[in-house]
Amino acid sequence: MGFKCGIVGLPNVGKSTLFNALTDSNKAQAENFPFCTIDPNIGIVPIIDKRLDKLTEISNSKKKIYTTISFVDIAGLVQGASKGEGLGNKFLSHIREVDAIIHMIRCFDSNDIQNVNENVDPVRDIEIIQTEMKLADLESIQKRLDKKNKKNMSNTQIEILERSLDFINNDKNINEIYDLYEKKDIGMSGLLSLKPSLYVCNVDEDSILSGNNYTKKFMEKYGEKDTIVISAEIENQLNALENQEKKNYMEMLGIKDAGIKILAKKGYNLLNLETFFTSGPEESRAWTIDKNCLAPKAAGKIHTDFEKGFIKVETVSYKDFIENNGWTNSKNNGKMKLEGKDYIVKDGDVLNFRFNT
Repeated sequence: MGFKCGIVGLPNVGKSTLFNALTDSNKAQAENFPFCTIDPNIGIVPIIDKRLDKLTEISNSKKKIYTTISFVDIAGLVQGASKGEGLGNKFLSHIREVDAIIHMIRCFDSNDIQNVNENVDPVRDIEIIQTEMKLADLESIQKRLDKKNKKNMSNTQIEILERSLDFINNDKNINEIYDLYEKKDIGMSGLLSLKPSLYVCNVDEDSILSGNNYTKKFMEKYGEKDTIVISAEIENQLNALENQEKKNYMEMLGIKDAGIKILAKKGYNLLNLETFFTSGPEESRAWTIDKNCLAPKAAGKIHTDFEKGFIKVETVSYKDFIENNGWTNSKNNGKMKLEGKDYIVKDGDVLNFRFNT
């Protein structure tokens, strides 16, 4: 399993259209009225990796299994959601369950698609969502810092909550918490405002390549690093085409990569993730791990027994595995190394674990 992203935003910004495009499905309703999506739609999408295709070919594997991204299309949020307005309570509870948030932002004009606000303003829209998440967090923090609830938390968790309360109350950048505590401890806090975020500016066809005044205004404040400019409608149209037709249409529009590929790359960078592989005659498979992951922890991604009984790991870089045409030649040519518990797995490693059951 890769990671789980929740697609959030105000009503009618294109969340369900994007969900349908990314998952190549019509699971999500995409109609022109607020709160079309009530219960979250979930789609699991393989991350196509050409490296795995090559490994499968060399190992003559019977099965090929890509790692995945799970997308959750969450109901549209409105101002006052933290107090239960619209579908606020449902919306906020579903966000808690995801690893990262994809903020879908309207950056297009349209007389046909209803806008819940008077005008298009991506900065205002994202601030509405962030404010509602902070208000929900404040309520959660205050409840959890009550004396009777503190007993069930570690000192680290209490510190994270207290610091977050200070950051929110004083309008500081809450993401500075990541400089002070481990990612896993921050994740356990369950605070919405601390969820890693990607921003998707949903534009019309004419703005795909160079953006528009709305995207420029947004990036002036939030930057380009974690921002993606795509047209959800165009992505949906691409999914209705066969491979060659899709390629031709993308070339005509000047699009180099599909939205799913861009999101996967940005998502991996955002969450500090990377991929290792296992490959043999039965199966070649991609696995998602945290960067700087130790070998036993990586083994645990396959099965908990692998981590508990870890002895050694045989490791070959992807480049060496391909150049030596598989395990046997890699070993004979001195490209396979035997590593212990302190080995830090690298992106693209092809691994074979030795363990006791």
